[in-house]
Amino acid sequence: MKLLRVGAPGREIPAVRADDGRILDISELTADVDGAFLAGDGVDRVRAALEAGTLPEIPNAGELRIGAPVTRPGKVVCIGLNYRDHAEETGAKIPERPVVFLKASYTVVGPNDAVLIPRGSTKTDYEVELAIVIGREARYLESPQAVLGHVAGYAISNDVSEREFQTEYSNQWDLGKSCETFNPLGPWLVTPDEAGDPGGLGLRLSVNGERRQDGNTANLIFDVGYVVWYLSQYMLLEPGDVINTGTPAGVALGRPDKPYLRAGDVVELEIDGLGAARQEFTAA
Repeated sequence: MKLLRVGAPGREIPAVRADDGRILDISELTADVDGAFLAGDGVDRVRAALEAGTLPEIPNAGELRIGAPVTRPGKVVCIGLNYRDHAEETGAKIPERPVVFLKASYTVVGPNDAVLIPRGSTKTDYEVELAIVIGREARYLESPQAVLGHVAGYAISNDVSEREFQTEYSNQWDLGKSCETFNPLGPWLVTPDEAGDPGGLGLRLSVNGERRQDGNTANLIFDVGYVVWYLSQYMLLEPGDVINTGTPAGVALGRPDKPYLRAGDVVELEIDGLGAARQEFTAA
């Protein structure tokens, strides 16, 4: 299934995308796609209603803004340097353990929303990533194989970064990662049964029509199961939490010409089976 939220910011309608492309209203089942919905068997209830044909279609849904597929998460956990080619292009050592940092939850916006380049920024960068959305509380999981029942689904994430803030201001990663609008997410949350193997998804990103990133999750250093298991050993993962799993090579930081983003640039992202997103960057 593909879960999404449509409508103006703060007034999104929870919805599901039918196989024929229609957008169906699930507000009779839940007020929002959030942690409580995911933890309370909400996905199963939507699936049953979808199969029963009882969900109403949202009029003119194609004209509505698409919001992030989950409302503001409790936390956004990120894994850095998780593709060998990306670590190499930035001159970083291949990590022996996952590199973990957090982004503020307010960075999460819709997949096609404008992204604000911070005041004073000269090094705003793009990063296409596979995002994991937690569906069931996870703490001290026994093994990576025990992870599946705790994952609600997957989505496209742009882990936008300001490299000067991140690495030149005393190496404060969070400072360069938590600027307003720095985590477009969506267009939808795809459940594991439909997403396919998260270890074999192609992911791509273009800037102004020029392909910059073209990778595959098969090249993750630490795969989805390992990442969720590892994080559960150190923090409580709660329903609705988002985990960004890392980006492949091709970011502006790693390119010789350092083509950082400027106001007016358009970034387009896609991941196999998870849809596509498009963001225009604008000055804050």
